Amino acid sequence: MSKLAWITGCTRGLGRAMAEGLIARGWTVCGCARSKTSVEELSAQFPSPHQFSAVDVSDNTAVEAWVQSATALHGAPDLLINNAAVINHPCPLWEVAHDDFSKVIDVNIKGSFHLIRHAVPQMIARGEGIIVNFSSGWGRSTSPEVAPYCASKFAIEGLSSALAQELPEGLACVAANPGVIDTDMLRTSWGEAASAYQGVEAWSKSAIPFLENLTVSDNGKSLSIT
Repeated sequence: MSKLAWITGCTRGLGRAMAEGLIARGWTVCGCARSKTSVEELSAQFPSPHQFSAVDVSDNTAVEAWVQSATALHGAPDLLINNAAVINHPCPLWEVAHDDFSKVIDVNIKGSFHLIRHAVPQMIARGEGIIVNFSSGWGRSTSPEVAPYCASKFAIEGLSSALAQELPEGLACVAANPGVIDTDMLRTSWGEAASAYQGVEAWSKSAIPFLENLTVSDNGKSLSIT
């Protein structure tokens, strides 16, 4: 039986790369993302047993329904990857619009919480599983004009560390810094300068083995994908 991964933000960038990479290595993947069109395209490329759904992770009710659906189809995941995230338009913190700040918090922090809240009980009942909460270099250091994003990723580091102390034997949680990758999100902050860094395809060559090799001995660690 193939292993099962759940991935949020699965249709673009790192999420898409992880979905494709894990499927290529024999995993079954259930994923969600906000764009219905992108989800339909991914579903056409990777039909059953894989499952992809349009879900806004900031919506607790929608996440609960998706978790119930995915669990009914395949059971609890071996690997839960909280990858969905947004970043604010670069500007000083006092110029960040209220709604823009709220969106970063709702997706990056609450979105991860919603998945944990509904999926982890299924994993505990199963008795095993790895939770990977995607952090950032900006979750361990800071830069100007991305304060909301930094705040959200520092929160992910703390959330992950505390969760790791709460999990029963057989489960583990890590915060993972993916490194600096040329993605749409990085280009939002750095523009063309992002092109100096590795692309998503190159990144996935190290990221997929990294994910596959995580064990309960990694519980509570803040790791980096290199």
